[in-house]
Amino acid sequence: MWFAGPARLVPEAGRPGALRLGFDLKPGMRVGLYGGSFNPAHDGHAHVAETAMTRLHLDHVIWLVSPQNPLKSSKETAPLAERMAGARAQARGPGMIISDAETRMGSQYTIDTVRILKQRFPGVHFVWIMGADSLASFHRWKGWTQLMHEVPVAVISRPWAGLKSQTSPTARRFAAARRPAREAKLLPGAKTPAWVYLPGPFNFQSSTALRERLRKA
Repeated sequence: MWFAGPARLVPEAGRPGALRLGFDLKPGMRVGLYGGSFNPAHDGHAHVAETAMTRLHLDHVIWLVSPQNPLKSSKETAPLAERMAGARAQARGPGMIISDAETRMGSQYTIDTVRILKQRFPGVHFVWIMGADSLASFHRWKGWTQLMHEVPVAVISRPWAGLKSQTSPTARRFAAARRPAREAKLLPGAKTPAWVYLPGPFNFQSSTALRERLRKA
Protein backbone atom coordinates (compact mmCIF):
# COMPACT_ATOMS: atom_id res chain seq x y z
CA MET A 1 0.00 0.00 0.00
CA TRP A 2 1.38 3.40 -1.00
CA PHE A 3 0.50 6.82 0.38
CA ALA A 4 1.30 9.94 -1.64
CA GLY A 5 2.72 12.64 0.57
CA PRO A 6 3.62 12.62 4.27
CA ALA A 7 0.18 11.91 5.70
CA ARG A 8 -0.63 8.33 6.65
CA LEU A 9 -3.97 6.94 7.73
CA VAL A 10 -3.23 4.77 10.75
CA PRO A 11 -5.71 1.93 11.37
CA GLU A 12 -7.31 1.95 14.79
CA ALA A 13 -7.19 -1.07 17.03
CA GLY A 14 -10.26 -3.22 16.66
CA ARG A 15 -10.91 -2.23 13.03
CA PRO A 16 -9.90 -5.39 11.10
CA GLY A 17 -11.42 -4.10 7.87
CA ALA A 18 -9.20 -1.03 7.97
CA LEU A 19 -6.15 -3.15 8.78
CA ARG A 20 -6.81 -5.45 5.85
CA LEU A 21 -7.23 -2.59 3.39
CA GLY A 22 -4.19 -0.71 4.64
CA PHE A 23 -5.94 2.60 5.36
CA ASP A 24 -8.56 3.94 7.73
CA LEU A 25 -11.22 6.60 7.27
CA LYS A 26 -13.18 8.49 9.89
CA PRO A 27 -16.95 9.13 9.89
CA GLY A 28 -17.72 12.51 8.37
CA MET A 29 -14.77 12.44 5.97
CA ARG A 30 -15.37 13.42 2.34
CA VAL A 31 -13.56 10.85 0.21
CA GLY A 32 -13.26 10.49 -3.54
CA LEU A 33 -12.87 7.01 -5.02
CA TYR A 34 -10.91 7.15 -8.27
CA GLY A 35 -10.72 3.76 -9.95
CA GLY A 36 -8.79 2.71 -13.02
CA SER A 37 -6.10 0.57 -14.56
CA PHE A 38 -3.61 3.49 -14.56
CA ASN A 39 -1.81 1.65 -17.34
CA PRO A 40 0.28 3.73 -17.15
CA ALA A 41 -0.64 6.60 -14.83
CA HIS A 42 -0.04 10.07 -16.31
CA ASP A 43 -0.64 13.79 -15.82
CA GLY A 44 -4.23 13.45 -17.03
CA HIS A 45 -5.03 11.14 -14.13
CA ALA A 46 -3.44 13.59 -11.69
CA HIS A 47 -5.48 16.40 -13.24
CA VAL A 48 -8.74 14.50 -12.65
CA ALA A 49 -7.82 13.66 -9.04
CA GLU A 50 -6.66 17.18 -8.21
CA THR A 51 -9.69 18.80 -9.83
CA ALA A 52 -12.01 16.57 -7.83
CA MET A 53 -10.09 17.22 -4.60
CA THR A 54 -10.39 20.99 -5.05
CA ARG A 55 -13.87 21.35 -6.50
CA LEU A 56 -15.55 18.81 -4.18
CA HIS A 57 -13.66 19.93 -1.04
CA LEU A 58 -12.47 16.37 -0.36
CA ASP A 59 -10.34 15.15 2.52
CA HIS A 60 -8.83 12.35 0.44
CA VAL A 61 -8.83 10.88 -3.05
CA ILE A 62 -8.16 7.14 -3.11
CA TRP A 63 -6.65 5.93 -6.38
CA LEU A 64 -8.04 2.40 -6.65
CA VAL A 65 -5.57 0.66 -8.95
CA SER A 66 -7.58 -2.22 -10.38
CA PRO A 67 -6.15 -5.74 -10.62
CA GLN A 68 -7.60 -6.00 -14.15
CA ASN A 69 -10.24 -3.94 -15.94
CA PRO A 70 -12.82 -6.49 -17.22
CA LEU A 71 -13.43 -4.30 -20.29
CA LYS A 72 -9.75 -4.26 -21.31
CA SER A 73 -7.27 -6.87 -22.50
CA SER A 74 -5.05 -8.41 -19.84
CA LYS A 75 -2.30 -8.81 -22.47
CA GLU A 76 -1.73 -5.05 -22.53
CA THR A 77 -2.03 -4.52 -18.76
CA ALA A 78 1.23 -4.03 -16.89
CA PRO A 79 1.78 -5.82 -13.54
CA LEU A 80 -0.05 -4.32 -10.59
CA ALA A 81 3.15 -3.33 -8.76
CA GLU A 82 4.33 -1.37 -11.80
CA ARG A 83 1.01 0.45 -12.16
CA MET A 84 0.93 1.20 -8.42
CA ALA A 85 4.40 2.74 -8.64
CA GLY A 86 3.35 4.83 -11.63
CA ALA A 87 0.26 6.12 -9.83
CA ARG A 88 2.34 6.97 -6.79
CA ALA A 89 4.69 9.01 -8.96
CA GLN A 90 1.78 11.04 -10.37
CA ALA A 91 -0.28 11.60 -7.21
CA ARG A 92 0.60 14.83 -5.46
CA GLY A 93 -0.35 16.08 -2.01
CA PRO A 94 -1.01 14.49 1.40
CA GLY A 95 -4.67 13.85 0.59
CA MET A 96 -3.87 11.35 -2.17
CA ILE A 97 -3.82 7.62 -1.32
CA ILE A 98 -2.65 4.95 -3.77
CA SER A 99 -4.43 1.68 -3.01
CA ASP A 100 -4.58 -1.93 -4.12
CA ALA A 101 -7.77 -2.38 -2.08
CA GLU A 102 -9.63 -4.13 -4.90
CA THR A 103 -6.95 -6.81 -5.06
CA ARG A 104 -7.01 -7.18 -1.27
CA MET A 105 -10.81 -7.46 -1.27
CA GLY A 106 -10.94 -9.73 -4.31
CA SER A 107 -13.25 -7.25 -6.02
CA GLN A 108 -13.35 -7.08 -9.81
CA TYR A 109 -16.30 -4.73 -10.28
CA THR A 110 -16.79 -1.15 -9.10
CA ILE A 111 -20.28 -1.81 -7.77
CA ASP A 112 -18.85 -4.46 -5.40
CA THR A 113 -15.93 -2.23 -4.38
CA VAL A 114 -18.20 0.67 -3.47
CA ARG A 115 -20.58 -1.50 -1.46
CA ILE A 116 -17.73 -3.09 0.50
CA LEU A 117 -16.14 0.27 1.32
CA LYS A 118 -19.47 1.75 2.41
CA GLN A 119 -19.96 -1.21 4.73
CA ARG A 120 -16.40 -1.02 6.10
CA PHE A 121 -16.49 2.74 6.67
CA PRO A 122 -20.01 3.83 7.70
CA GLY A 123 -20.45 7.57 7.99
CA VAL A 124 -17.84 8.38 5.33
CA HIS A 125 -19.19 10.49 2.45
CA PHE A 126 -17.90 8.72 -0.64
CA VAL A 127 -17.96 10.13 -4.17
CA TRP A 128 -17.03 8.18 -7.29
CA ILE A 129 -14.65 10.13 -9.53
CA MET A 130 -14.06 9.56 -13.23
CA GLY A 131 -12.99 11.32 -16.38
CA ALA A 132 -15.56 12.21 -19.01
CA ASP A 133 -14.20 9.47 -21.29
CA SER A 134 -15.34 6.90 -18.71
CA LEU A 135 -18.84 8.40 -18.54
CA ALA A 136 -19.20 7.76 -22.27
CA SER A 137 -18.85 4.00 -21.68
CA PHE A 138 -20.25 3.86 -18.15
CA HIS A 139 -23.38 2.00 -19.31
CA ARG A 140 -21.14 -0.98 -20.10
CA TRP A 141 -20.09 -1.34 -16.47
CA LYS A 142 -21.63 -4.13 -14.42
CA GLY A 143 -24.43 -2.76 -12.23
CA TRP A 144 -24.05 0.78 -13.58
CA THR A 145 -27.58 1.89 -12.66
CA GLN A 146 -27.20 0.48 -9.14
CA LEU A 147 -23.85 2.25 -8.80
CA MET A 148 -25.51 5.60 -9.55
CA HIS A 149 -27.82 4.91 -6.62
CA GLU A 150 -25.00 3.77 -4.31
CA VAL A 151 -22.77 6.85 -4.43
CA PRO A 152 -22.70 10.37 -5.95
CA VAL A 153 -20.57 10.67 -9.08
CA ALA A 154 -18.23 13.47 -10.17
CA VAL A 155 -17.26 13.57 -13.85
CA ILE A 156 -14.20 15.62 -14.81
CA SER A 157 -13.92 16.96 -18.37
CA ARG A 158 -11.44 15.21 -20.67
CA PRO A 159 -10.34 16.06 -24.24
CA TRP A 160 -12.53 14.81 -27.09
CA ALA A 161 -15.08 13.28 -24.69
CA GLY A 162 -17.31 16.24 -23.81
CA LEU A 163 -20.17 15.84 -26.27
CA LYS A 164 -20.05 12.03 -26.33
CA SER A 165 -20.09 11.77 -22.54
CA GLN A 166 -22.84 14.34 -21.98
CA THR A 167 -25.10 12.59 -24.51
CA SER A 168 -24.21 9.09 -23.30
CA PRO A 169 -26.84 6.56 -22.12
CA THR A 170 -25.89 7.30 -18.51
CA ALA A 171 -26.19 11.07 -18.91
CA ARG A 172 -29.57 10.70 -20.61
CA ARG A 173 -30.96 8.18 -18.15
CA PHE A 174 -29.89 10.22 -15.10
CA ALA A 175 -30.43 13.67 -16.58
CA ALA A 176 -32.77 14.65 -13.73
CA ALA A 177 -30.08 13.75 -11.17
CA ARG A 178 -27.45 16.07 -12.63
CA ARG A 179 -26.40 18.93 -10.36
CA PRO A 180 -24.93 22.20 -11.67
CA ALA A 181 -21.17 22.48 -11.44
CA ARG A 182 -21.49 25.39 -9.00
CA GLU A 183 -22.96 22.91 -6.46
CA ALA A 184 -20.01 20.50 -6.68
CA LYS A 185 -19.00 21.01 -3.06
CA LEU A 186 -22.44 19.75 -1.99
CA LEU A 187 -22.03 16.43 -3.82
CA PRO A 188 -20.41 14.42 -0.97
CA GLY A 189 -23.28 13.28 1.20
CA ALA A 190 -25.93 14.20 -1.40
CA LYS A 191 -28.95 11.96 -1.80
CA THR A 192 -28.39 9.60 -4.70
CA PRO A 193 -28.63 9.47 -7.61
CA ALA A 194 -26.65 12.69 -7.99
CA TRP A 195 -23.82 13.64 -10.33
CA VAL A 196 -21.97 16.68 -11.61
CA TYR A 197 -19.97 17.39 -14.75
CA LEU A 198 -17.00 19.63 -13.99
CA PRO A 199 -15.61 21.48 -17.03
CA GLY A 200 -12.17 22.94 -16.87
CA PRO A 201 -8.76 23.15 -18.56
CA PHE A 202 -8.01 20.02 -20.55
CA ASN A 203 -5.05 17.73 -19.99
CA PHE A 204 -4.31 15.82 -23.21
CA GLN A 205 -2.32 12.93 -21.75
CA SER A 206 -3.78 9.44 -22.30
CA SER A 207 -2.66 5.94 -21.30
CA THR A 208 -3.35 4.60 -24.80
CA ALA A 209 -1.08 7.20 -26.42
CA LEU A 210 1.67 6.56 -23.87
CA ARG A 211 1.56 2.79 -24.44
CA GLU A 212 1.76 3.32 -28.21
CA ARG A 213 4.73 5.64 -27.77
CA LEU A 214 6.52 3.04 -25.63
CA ARG A 215 5.93 0.35 -28.28
CA LYS A 216 7.58 2.50 -30.94
CA ALA A 217 10.49 3.54 -28.74
